[in-house]
Amino acid sequence: MTKRILSGMQPTSQLHLGNYLGALKNWVKLQEEPGAHCLYMIADLHAVTVPYERESLANATREIAAAFIAAGIDPDKSHIFVQSAVPGHSQLMWMLATMAQLGKLERMTQFKDKAGKNTERVGLGLFAYPVLMAADILVYRATHVPVGEDQKQHLELSRELASTFNTRYGVEFFPQPEPVITGPAPRVMSLRDGTQKMSKSAESDMTRINLTDDADTIAKKIRKAKTDADPLPEKLEDLSGRPEALNLVTIYAALAEISREQALKSFVGQQFSAFKPALVDVAVEKLAPITSRMKELMDDTARIDKILAKGNERANDEAGPIVSEAMKIMGFYIG
Repeated sequence: MTKRILSGMQPTSQLHLGNYLGALKNWVKLQEEPGAHCLYMIADLHAVTVPYERESLANATREIAAAFIAAGIDPDKSHIFVQSAVPGHSQLMWMLATMAQLGKLERMTQFKDKAGKNTERVGLGLFAYPVLMAADILVYRATHVPVGEDQKQHLELSRELASTFNTRYGVEFFPQPEPVITGPAPRVMSLRDGTQKMSKSAESDMTRINLTDDADTIAKKIRKAKTDADPLPEKLEDLSGRPEALNLVTIYAALAEISREQALKSFVGQQFSAFKPALVDVAVEKLAPITSRMKELMDDTARIDKILAKGNERANDEAGPIVSEAMKIMGFYIG
């Protein structure tokens, strides 16, 4: 049985280490699974549901595509495409919107977080974001979706809408997408505050390692990363209450592809003055090739455009017949 895997990222700003370790690295592995059919989307329609920079959207889209490829996603094995270039996403979103319940959308955690106290003033796009996400998945009849903690609620809505469609029209047309469990993805936190997630939107660039950072910048950020004065312990549980220390150990282990326990064993009793240079070495070793490849690709945007054009065409070829069939099932006139 073919696994149809769909995931995506928004072109809102630079991708960082958390995006690589938490998602991209796993996406690369998924495309190598026997029978896996992977579709990786630059989610620009989602990006415009909140304030954004119009002038930089197109180039940010190219940069996300460059990051995908530089991280190891092969355009010949996986579809890399732009969400807005596939009209089927928006078409199916409207069809599913007729089945989505307002009460469930109002309870979506991300909507409440992003809208804050201004729920009366936010745009419909932000409110209907989960319905578009459901359409992103179902328009390819995807069977599996890699999701983080903050997206599980949206995936559950996708499953409910697939079930509602099938039940309402007496068909078994849309599969119920399953979350992809890729093992314990490292939770990468801010370099300046170990209680906050590493974020593209954080005001200070020193809080994150961007995939476009060169070796010197990576080294500088790690040297200045917040730590504490205590030595590294032997046991992981002894890092409880030391969020910055735990974060750096987590990053080292993820990049070195070892367990955090193994990382501690190598540095037990040592201060961060000894640990940080080792972290710099492994970070530069793993990230420098990605940064270099991204720069090479961004210096040749025509090449990226060609890759995206091919991916968009393939995505449209898949989505178009599924939307047409869904319209027939719903009773629309198909000329």
